[in-house]
Amino acid sequence: MRGFGLCVAMVIVLAAGQAFAAGIDLSKPYGDKYGCINRNGQEVAADQMLLLTDKELITAASACTFTKTEAQADGSLVVTATCEAEGEDGQAPTTFTIKRSAKNAKKLTIADEDGNVMGEVARCK
Repeated sequence: MRGFGLCVAMVIVLAAGQAFAAGIDLSKPYGDKYGCINRNGQEVAADQMLLLTDKELITAASACTFTKTEAQADGSLVVTATCEAEGEDGQAPTTFTIKRSAKNAKKLTIADEDGNVMGEVARCK
């Protein structure tokens, strides 16, 4: 019986490790070409840009600061943020989902709350 309990404990630990490994790590920034170029400040003007960090999502026309990040069972992240749009006053709350790309597991896709894909990003080098 003791062996069975140990076996169950090992399965639980392994499953937890696999879930963590499948999760999304935002400790290093992700971006498209111009997002990665501009990760240290606006270095190149671009009308399309995505930069994703552990604290924010920046596009060419808006900046969103994360207020809540929730890991989902499928490994994706649901992020609640406040966003400021260029040329507009105030902040608006929004929700978006970050998940692994179906085409390339090294990339992430970012979708708005309606499921529209905003873009795909790769880890910045």
